[in-house]
Amino acid sequence: MNRVNPAKLLLSKWTAAHPRNKEKHFLVTELFRDEEGTVLEIELQAVMTRRAERLAWQTLQNAEAWRMGWK
Repeated sequence: MNRVNPAKLLLSKWTAAHPRNKEKHFLVTELFRDEEGTVLEIELQAVMTRRAERLAWQTLQNAEAWRMGWK
């Protein structure tokens, strides 16, 4: 399990453990917060294709799917 601080996710780099469509490296480009400032979701952008997807930040805690940094 990756230890993730949601407040420090902006512009962090991630590597997909099982790349699809040549999308291996990703960058967190935006944080979505509630009224109290709690991070709920992130926007994850593929570096190669610039495709972006919105998902819960807790998804990055899954070490079987994501690795911290670009490897």
